[in-house]
Amino acid sequence: MFGVKKDKLSEEQIRKALSTVMDPDLNIDVVTLGMISDVKINGTKVFFKLTLTTPACPVKERLEQECKDAVLALPGVETVEMESTAQVAGQRKTGKEPINGIRQIIAVTSGKGGVGKSTVSCNLAVALAKLGANVGLLDADITGPNIPLMMGVESYQPKAKNDRIVPAENHGVKCISMAFFVSQDTPLIWRGPMLDKAIKQFLRDVDWGELDYLIVDMPPGTGDAQLTMVQATQLSGGVIVTTPQDVALLDGRKGLAMFAQMEVPILGFVENMSYFQPKGSSEQYEIFGRGGGRRLADEYKVPFLGEIPLDPDVRIGGDEGIPIVAKDPDGAVALAFIEIAKQVAAQVSIQARNPIPAAPQAAATPVSISK
Repeated sequence: MFGVKKDKLSEEQIRKALSTVMDPDLNIDVVTLGMISDVKINGTKVFFKLTLTTPACPVKERLEQECKDAVLALPGVETVEMESTAQVAGQRKTGKEPINGIRQIIAVTSGKGGVGKSTVSCNLAVALAKLGANVGLLDADITGPNIPLMMGVESYQPKAKNDRIVPAENHGVKCISMAFFVSQDTPLIWRGPMLDKAIKQFLRDVDWGELDYLIVDMPPGTGDAQLTMVQATQLSGGVIVTTPQDVALLDGRKGLAMFAQMEVPILGFVENMSYFQPKGSSEQYEIFGRGGGRRLADEYKVPFLGEIPLDPDVRIGGDEGIPIVAKDPDGAVALAFIEIAKQVAAQVSIQARNPIPAAPQAAATPVSISK
């Protein structure tokens, strides 16, 4: 009795099966996106490599499982081995000069002070690092720098290597700040050109090495620092931090309009201090109201990246130089920051592949006053 000869598996069959797996953020299959490589077939055993667009991919586990299932469904396949890695895309080419070694630059801003923008910047950077990315944090608030204290590097003494500044490093994040170059009680009373020069030096004269993401903690408002960042290099996008109060939401609109006018993509809104939940309790108290950030994002048709609870440990961690993501990585606040980091990374990946319109239709035009 003669057996039926089985068709030999081919790489083309493997890739065809994998082409049914869609990246839900980009809405393109993983083969077309170039995520599949190193396909090898050994009898009934198949190996391939999956390269995600970011180590902070929010659908990482889902894509990995769907890829394995798609190949296992092929006749003749009994075993699937997959290597999963990530490669953050570089910035799109524009007329602006890129920063060598830095793939994506994310500005974190707010329309007003006191909403926790620096707290979000620090914890976003630490969260991305914990998820496997190479991350830097630039303190662009030249006259009011807080990042060194919040990252636990306030005693760092800057040094040079090959005529470049070596940044401080803690919690897996490289940091630079004007606070490293002046004493704590020395006020910086600088005009715009001096701020401009300092920020440009922090971008180009610091030995950042290879970074997936450079998080830029902007000063509050819409002024010289924001203009310098936009003019000096290509920003991947802006994250706007707000709180639920009407006054913070009003200023959040101004921050969005600023980015829109300067043609910087809006990655989304983060609502800080959304609610307070006592430890051991299921009750949530909306001290400043809640949901304003989401409504604002819906109004302007931009992503809502997430909400962060009000928790005294966030303030304590910032004062101790241990951001809450590092201090209590399994706590509710840290998990909220981790999820926000994933959403930010996803939006950056979308922007790198399909440019986001920079100016939401509902955005107002800021007024420029010149003498």
